[in-house]
Amino acid sequence: MQGVIGARTKSPVSNAATDRLLKRYGSWEAVARAPLIELEDALLTQTYPNVAAERLKASLTALIEKRGAVDLSHLAGLETAEAMDWLEQLPGIGRKIAAGVMNASTLDRRAIVLDSHHTRILQRMGLVPPKATTARAFDAIMPAMPEEWSAADYDEHHLLMKKLGQTWCRPSSPDCRNCPALAMCETGRARESA
Repeated sequence: MQGVIGARTKSPVSNAATDRLLKRYGSWEAVARAPLIELEDALLTQTYPNVAAERLKASLTALIEKRGAVDLSHLAGLETAEAMDWLEQLPGIGRKIAAGVMNASTLDRRAIVLDSHHTRILQRMGLVPPKATTARAFDAIMPAMPEEWSAADYDEHHLLMKKLGQTWCRPSSPDCRNCPALAMCETGRARESA
């Protein structure tokens, strides 16, 4: 659920908010029953606490309606794509969060988590079409991912790409000259040769 509440918020802040919610309410089912105003208050450290609270409550409520509890164990019997499609039917769950659930949970599946940093880098490298949706970017890049990588490798790759995007491949002022991925980047090479 950390992914649902973590939009535009640094991971340590979202992780701490998740821990506080579970400590305060004791279970995700109890979080789902909490009044929205209480959830907003508990999520004040998030960038958009009202949006985080609404999405969290909606996704937990829908999951409980579908499964009777906050339980995703049924996903273990599904193919990865089918499991991700199932997750994406929940309110507030998109491809990024679905992929995160796949590789950072007990499911231990290979699925790339694409945040805005990662997608931007892939587009600048020429690996993903410009203006591609997250789902289209996912479909374009997954076949190129190393077959031998584990879910943990995918998670580490995501964290490294996020760091690359925050440090060098920034949205408006990329530091192409110092970027460690310059040799692999069409946009960066073009900028540096101009």
